[in-house]
Amino acid sequence: MKQSVVSLGCNFAELWQENMKEWDGTISNRMTDDGCEEAFWQSFLEKKKKQGESYINSYAPKIQQELLALLQPDDRVAEIGPGWGNYTFSTAKHVRYLTCIDSSKSVITFLKEEGNRKQLNNMSFIHEKWEGLAPPQPYDVVFGINCYYRVQDIQDALIKMNNTASRLAIAGMTSGPEKPHYLDLHHEKGYEIKFRRRDYIHLQNILYQLGIMANCKIIELPTTAIYDTYEELIKANSSKILTNHYSTKDIEQALTPYVTQNEGKYEYSYTFHAVLLYWKPVKLFEEIVPS
Repeated sequence: MKQSVVSLGCNFAELWQENMKEWDGTISNRMTDDGCEEAFWQSFLEKKKKQGESYINSYAPKIQQELLALLQPDDRVAEIGPGWGNYTFSTAKHVRYLTCIDSSKSVITFLKEEGNRKQLNNMSFIHEKWEGLAPPQPYDVVFGINCYYRVQDIQDALIKMNNTASRLAIAGMTSGPEKPHYLDLHHEKGYEIKFRRRDYIHLQNILYQLGIMANCKIIELPTTAIYDTYEELIKANSSKILTNHYSTKDIEQALTPYVTQNEGKYEYSYTFHAVLLYWKPVKLFEEIVPS
C-alpha cells in the first residue's frame, strides 16, 4: 500500500473498502464470489439481448457526449469494466483502437457479438479483472465508468489507471442525489434510507491523497420514471426504505409533489448526476518499503 500524500483526516481507500458492506454490515455475494458475479451477468445480458438497440441506458448518451469530448480520433483507448456497452461502441467509432477489459466471460462474449454486428473492426478484448491484470501495454487513454463496485483495492486500481495511460485517465460514476421523496421521508419522517455508501467523492479524495489533482465534470441527468399502475409506483419507490415498519400513507404523501398522471400512467421526474474525474497521468511517489 502506498503512503498517502495528504491524509484528510482518514484513509479514503480503507473507507471505500469498508463501505462495500451493506447497511446491515453484510457483504453481498456478488462482491466476493466471482461465480455469483458471472451468473448475474449471464442472466442480465440474456435480457439485454432481447431489448435490441434499447439496451443502452437512456442517460448514457449525455455521459458519452462528455466522454467523447475528452478523446481524440488517433487515441488508443482501454475501457475497464464495459458491462453491456453503454459507452463502448460510440467510443470505438470515435477512436483509433479500443480494448475492453472485463472479468466476466459473458460480458466479453456479448460485446464481441455486438461489435461484429456493428462491423467495428478496431476492438479487442481482455478477459481479466483490471486489478489482477499484469501491467498492461500503455494506452493513450484509460477510462472506466460505473465499474468500481467490486474493486476492493481501489487505490491500486486507480494507480494502475494512472500508470497505464499516457495522455489521460478517466474515472466515472453515476451519482445522486436520491429521488427527492426519499430525502423528504428521511428528513421529515426520520425514515432510514438505503443511501449509496460509495460515490465519486471517495474516488476524488483517494486520487487527491495520491497526489493527483483530478478535474471534475458533473453532468446533470434529468429523467422520468414511468409506472403502469399505482401499485407499481408505490412498490418501486419504497425499495430503498430500511425502516422495518413504515406507513404506505407516508410514501403516498411523499410522492404526491413529484408524480403526475399521463394517459393512465404515473410519471416521476427527477434529476440525478454523473461525474467524470479526469487527469493527465503523473509520476507518483515511490512506494515506501518497511525496513
